[in-house]
Amino acid sequence: MLAYEDPANWGPEPVRPRWQLTLRFIATVVCFPVLCVVGLATFVFFLAFGLLTEVVAMFSERYERGVLDAMESALNRIAALGSWMVTWPQLRHEGDTEYYRAQVDKVVADWTARASAPPEPNKAKPPVECEIPLSVYRGVGARYAAEVALAQGWELRPTDVRKEVRLWWSAASRVDGVNSA
Repeated sequence: MLAYEDPANWGPEPVRPRWQLTLRFIATVVCFPVLCVVGLATFVFFLAFGLLTEVVAMFSERYERGVLDAMESALNRIAALGSWMVTWPQLRHEGDTEYYRAQVDKVVADWTARASAPPEPNKAKPPVECEIPLSVYRGVGARYAAEVALAQGWELRPTDVRKEVRLWWSAASRVDGVNSA
């Protein structure tokens, strides 16, 4: 936690009323398939549009970038529509701090295992940054997520705790002692 940030923001989120979660869950069950169909239709539209205008894209890199940016923007907006949705585990475990502690421990351990894995030849390097979304630490607060991550070797990045906790694998910034001059 940075010194200039309000410590109250790093605590657990207030428990939401059960009736509100139930209504959101029912709306999620109804709206999620519709959102998936709209997202898929948007992707297919941009794919077909891109294939039809491939001749223009061959001569204009700016045009191709514009189409890709428009597709990314549209798909991001569709994905953002689902931010209010409530999953079954969220409905069942709202207010259960032990559940959220286990979730944070599991997610941080998973990211730590990925980041600390030795790099394999001809494969992508292990991740050095990660984001833990609010849905994982909602019941225990961002402070708990940050403390667990710091204990496992992560560094805190500039973070908006109302959305996520961003972390950096600190071992990635160390110089290799064997190859140093």
